[in-house]
Parts: sequence; C-alpha cells; structure tokens
Amino acid sequence: MDAPCAVTYQLFPEIEQPNRSGRLRVSELHELYWEECGNPQGVPVVYLHGGPGEGAEPSKRRFWDPDHYRIVLFDQRGALRSTPLAETRDNTTQHLIDDLERLREHLGVERWLLTAGSWGTTLALAYGEAHPERCLGFLLRGIFLGTADEVHWYLHGMRRFFPRAYEDFVSWIPEDRRDAALDAYLERLLGEDPQARLDAARAWVRYSASCSLLRHDPEGVEAQAADEQTTLGMAVLDAWYFKHQLFLEEDQLIQGLAPIRQLPCYLVQGGHDMIATPNSAYQLHKAWPGSVLKIVNDAGHAPTEPGTTSALIEATERFKRDGRFA
Repeated sequence: MDAPCAVTYQLFPEIEQPNRSGRLRVSELHELYWEECGNPQGVPVVYLHGGPGEGAEPSKRRFWDPDHYRIVLFDQRGALRSTPLAETRDNTTQHLIDDLERLREHLGVERWLLTAGSWGTTLALAYGEAHPERCLGFLLRGIFLGTADEVHWYLHGMRRFFPRAYEDFVSWIPEDRRDAALDAYLERLLGEDPQARLDAARAWVRYSASCSLLRHDPEGVEAQAADEQTTLGMAVLDAWYFKHQLFLEEDQLIQGLAPIRQLPCYLVQGGHDMIATPNSAYQLHKAWPGSVLKIVNDAGHAPTEPGTTSALIEATERFKRDGRFA
C-alpha cells in the first residue's frame, strides 16, 4: 500500500468551457455527448463516470492539470446529455466498451490514461482487458468489480450501517417483496407511469447519496434527487445493470487481468466506503503486481471528499513525471 502523503492537493481552476465538444452517433438509437479540455497536444486521459447513468458533469474537468493533459469527458449511453436518456435498449457493458473505442478513434487518440470512479472502474477494467494496447494506465477510485456479492451488499447489506436510509429505500415495497427490491424498482422505473418512475428514481438516488459520504449531507442528498434528468439516468441504469450482473461473468475482471497487469495502476479507496467497499480494492491490488493502493482513512465513496480529491490529483501529478504512479 502507498504511504500517507504530507501534501494536500487541490482541484485545478474551473474550466468554463471545453476546447471542443460534440455528439457521437454510436447506433441507430444512441448518441453520446463528449468534450475535450486542457492541452490538445497533452497526454490523453479519459474519464469514465459512475452509475452507469451518472454522467460526467463539468466539475470533473478539474482533476487534471490542463497544461499537461488532454482531458476527455463523455456521458455513457443513456446518461445525462447523451440520448435517449435512461434508455436500456442496446445498453450493456460490451456496448459501452465498443463506444469507448469509437470515441477514441473519432478523437484520433492512440492511447489514453483511463481514470474512473465506482461503476466506471468496472468499465475501465473491462475495456482495458479487451483493448490493452490502447491503455497508458489506470487511475481507479472506489473499486467495483461487478460481482454478485457487491450487488447484494448494495441492495441489502448497507442497511447494517444505514438503517434509516434503507428503510426509506424499501418503504413503498410490500414487506413480502423486499427481498426482491431490485425487481420491484425495475418494474416502476421501466413502467408507463412517468410520476411513479420519477418517484422511484428519486428514492433510489436518495438511498445511494445517503450512503456515499462519511459525513452525511442531507441538503446534498436532496439536491441530487431533485435533478430529474440526472436522477432518471442514474436510477434506471443502476438497476438495469445490477439486474444483469453488470453484463459480466462472475469474477471476470480479476480472472482477465493478464493483458493489462504490466501497466501502471493507482487505486484510491475510501476507508469507509460503504458502496464500493475496500475489500474489492484490496483484492484487485493483490492481483495486480506493482499497483499502488491508497486508502483514504477519512473518506467514503464520493470523489468530492477532501482526502479522496487530494489522492486523485496526487496520482495525476505523479503520472506527469514519467508515465508511472510509483
């Protein structure tokens, strides 16, 4: 594991507008929003957001030195500014892997640094294992490996630490169906009643947001749940991917590491992360010789917690020196 860092790193200044942005048609149904910031001649880095329906909001532009990095952000299928919003048709992990390759080719990038959080770490590993020759390395935060145990923990295990949030999460579901909460949510989230869909989406997002931070932020939870566009994308696609086991075989990502195991890898993990628990980060670290594991003791799941923000930016600064994290 990595030793504690004495320096606190801060976000880079706000970037008001990207250098360029656009929309990429990836199928007859789906169109992705993408943008580039920073140095057009710099080291390419692509950010894979969580969810998978969360989207890459503008605040994510600030984690990399814009003088050094060519920063690529995009919204995955069904997320935020991509269209159609919250669409589950033709939306699987393999589709997203193919989308990344289309985007890379569209932008003329030869190889890029994969930076990701939460579900994004799942996608980053799956993409890397499919296209190792296109990767410079991996900076992963809040590791989620897409196993049945992790999905069950999210849906049922977190109630041991967040009983009130869990009670609110399942309060509308009949007691005899609460063991099948995921199915109950999907029925509403994919149903015909728009108000029922939105109510279920807000309940899902409140649960996730309530469990994300080490220090609970009720106002932040409500602000996140109030945004209809973000809420629908997050809830529908979270539940869709969970129902289908992230479209992965059990333990697929650990078993398939061989093509990328020689590449640089830096893992940032909140020590009190209850959504993507430290166990997954530790298992990945053990399976990846030479990887660096940074445990942030005073943090949960969110990248906005100060210790996690600092650790992520420290890693990007390390990579600037010689393309490694060690």
